[in-house]
Amino acid sequence: MKYPNGIKQTKSSNNHIKYDNRGMNLEKDLNDSNNYYAEIGKAFIYKKPTPIQITKVDYPSRSHAIIKEAFFKEPSTTDYNGIYKGKYIDFEAKETNNKTSFPLDNIHKHQIKHLENIHKAGGLGFVIIRFNKLNVTYILLAEDFLNFINENERKSIPIKYFEEKAYLIEEKYIPRLDYLKVIDQILGGI
Repeated sequence: MKYPNGIKQTKSSNNHIKYDNRGMNLEKDLNDSNNYYAEIGKAFIYKKPTPIQITKVDYPSRSHAIIKEAFFKEPSTTDYNGIYKGKYIDFEAKETNNKTSFPLDNIHKHQIKHLENIHKAGGLGFVIIRFNKLNVTYILLAEDFLNFINENERKSIPIKYFEEKAYLIEEKYIPRLDYLKVIDQILGGI
């Protein structure tokens, strides 16, 4: 039988289908969606690079440098930022395999502070959280995210909080994650 791209789906010896790299697709889905938005001129939202300091490089040939050693110059802020309808957008994207809650230790304190600063300055800050095993992805506004952290002692945000406060992102073919449709709801047609 001929398979797409010549790749045959394999099963392990215990008859379970292999799902290599499953659950590691949120960033790809967001990048694909952002590329689509940029191509049609709807929004310009970019993945932020992580600032590193290179300390050792190997040059096996003139055209192929290999970084052998580097360190983080400073903590990065959030994953994405850009502009949509004249509004500054800044967000962090995370995935979890947990079915009942999102562990807060997945987001660093400097990222939380950054989202707070964006919110205070009038930008639109939020987190996009994908619950892999539930196959759902949410936008939780910075305000609701920060309220939860400030009002609770919990070390995780329960799924019920997302169901009540967050916005479900529709998955489709193009764009894969139409999160700007949700942003339109939030902004109220600006």
